[in-house]
Amino acid sequence: MKDTSEIFGENVFSLSVMKERLPKETFKEVKAAIDNGHRLSEQAAGVVANEMKQWAIEKGCTHYTHWFQPMTGITSEKHDSFINPSDDGNIILRFSGKELTQGEPDASSFPSGGLRATFEARGYTAWDPTSYAFIKEGVLCIPTAFCSYGGEALDKKIPLLRSMEALNKQAVRVLKLFGNDDVNRVTTTVGPEQEYFLIDEKGYNARRDLIYTGRTLFGAPPPKGQQMEDHYFGVIKPRVQAFMKDLNDELWKLGIMATTEHNEVAPSQHELAPIFTTTNIATDHNQLTMEIMKKVAQKHGLVCLLHEKPFAGVNGSGKHNNWSMSTNTGANLLEPGETPYENAQFLLFLTAVIKAVDDYQDLMRISVASAGNDHRLGANEAPPAVISIFLGSELTEILDAIVNDIPYGAKEKELLKVGVHVLPKFPKDTTDRNRTSPFAFTGNKFEFRMLGSAASVALPNTVLNTAVAESLRQFADKLEGEDDFTSALHELIKEEIKAHKRIIFNGNGYEDAWIEEAKRRGLSNLRTTPEAVAHYLDDKNVELFTSHKVYSKIEMQSRHEVFLEKYTKLIDIEAKTMLEMAKQDIFPAVSAYSSDLASGTGNIFEKETLDEISEDLDKAYGSYKALKSALDSSSKIDDLVNKADFFRSEIIKDMTELRESCDKLETETASDYWPFPTYGDLLFAVR
Repeated sequence: MKDTSEIFGENVFSLSVMKERLPKETFKEVKAAIDNGHRLSEQAAGVVANEMKQWAIEKGCTHYTHWFQPMTGITSEKHDSFINPSDDGNIILRFSGKELTQGEPDASSFPSGGLRATFEARGYTAWDPTSYAFIKEGVLCIPTAFCSYGGEALDKKIPLLRSMEALNKQAVRVLKLFGNDDVNRVTTTVGPEQEYFLIDEKGYNARRDLIYTGRTLFGAPPPKGQQMEDHYFGVIKPRVQAFMKDLNDELWKLGIMATTEHNEVAPSQHELAPIFTTTNIATDHNQLTMEIMKKVAQKHGLVCLLHEKPFAGVNGSGKHNNWSMSTNTGANLLEPGETPYENAQFLLFLTAVIKAVDDYQDLMRISVASAGNDHRLGANEAPPAVISIFLGSELTEILDAIVNDIPYGAKEKELLKVGVHVLPKFPKDTTDRNRTSPFAFTGNKFEFRMLGSAASVALPNTVLNTAVAESLRQFADKLEGEDDFTSALHELIKEEIKAHKRIIFNGNGYEDAWIEEAKRRGLSNLRTTPEAVAHYLDDKNVELFTSHKVYSKIEMQSRHEVFLEKYTKLIDIEAKTMLEMAKQDIFPAVSAYSSDLASGTGNIFEKETLDEISEDLDKAYGSYKALKSALDSSSKIDDLVNKADFFRSEIIKDMTELRESCDKLETETASDYWPFPTYGDLLFAVR
């Protein structure tokens, strides 16, 4: 049996594999392409393709695919075999440089937000050499970008790569001002923590709402939920432990550095956390992780639920996006450092992030917006919909001292001057963590805590990279050419912190008092997806993305449409599923129980229960008709903005009322009659 070190990365065409198999000059060219974004020559691509094919065939592959991430939020692949006919009627196995670097899937059936007409089918996939090829279920998978015939981005990867390049360009400019002439590349790194639920497959298959929507649309709370706080970090059940072991093995084979695993707060909820890696690779790895979680769960008779709120009344699932910036020389730009020089550099990059998050609060909120995540945000289980930054008391006091020109700390005699007397060694863990903060500094990185569990991390990081790039661009423009760099730097940090300190909040984000305080500070509170997405095409946001060449205006317009389409389609499916379950399952079951009560002995229990059920069933049926009527009305609304607003204000309200009525009926109906597994059955079935 192989140990972990032997299986780790065995299914990845990694740098070490390429170094071993490629000619020296070809390997150098590939390494330059990975490190500096250089394009591979046609000749080098051919050599890489041949060695990649040979490696894959040796591992049992017969097919390859260009693996890409369209705007569906999941991954896509079309498999082609290595088989080609030969003149003598046999076959040869062939894989050319052109087949490696470019593919042509049908682009007409993917979300495009109007970028493509239905009849315009041509689209292209282009190899991303910065993310290693890998083998999945006997198929060679080549990570690629996906664009239209006209070159517009139809995926999440192209904008992410563009945003990384935008940040690199501006960060290097700033670092040169500090004398870092050896730095020629800055990359962002991410470690996304993934929460999920595991339930028994039999329970899942018995509920249409879970099958169609990924969440329970009905369900009365069980007597025991998470109130005893006994599941979090508790002993992992044997069946779950077996799943986790197999999951780790599969992830490690793909070079995914899964390290931490534990029970989460809600019953049947768990978490996995990987080690940091470059943002585009972390994005690819997280997509793979979610896919493999589902497949491994099936092998254990389980179902992995990645919906943000699969069960009402217990915590939903999020994804914490741990983000930082690193240089090609190995320096973490959010590590405070030990010298005044390092401290000043850290403070400038810290200030850039603070400014970026404040200037683009709306985009940060939009980047995590979805119908599923709307159930979590602001629900005292996840950060509020208001964006704020947690820095901790010590770092906040340091910034206040700089802004107000006052001494810092009891022992500090002089005023703080950036680059001279600032930030005496700042320990990594000087303050407690704040789990209620949407965006928290945690020693040498920021943890963006608002992401939903099912989401791709591509968009949040695209927004964050671009917004920070804009801050750094403005800083570089101001500081380049200054005669007294230290004084100019001090004044810049001082003024920027003063301008953006409203975004810094170290308190309890769950308290209503904070929401009122945030309003007084002028912070936005975009509670739902339609409210947030309404700001996506604001002039300042279009200017941000277009000026850094991350999106064109037409690409932004398309994504605005995709946001609204996805929101309305998801809720439409949920509403129709509710109607089906109520009419075909719940109402007949309750009626059958009522009939049996009516034909009983007529004791007080039967009489009072029958009266109560009859009244509640009438109310539920009224809610059913109201939801059905609202859905009929929605089909007549053509404008996407108006349609999304109607779903937010009317459809969700009617769905809530129908659920409340049916959940009450569940508590009144004998368990033998109830048509599908209850919350207690689902949440506590896995042993």
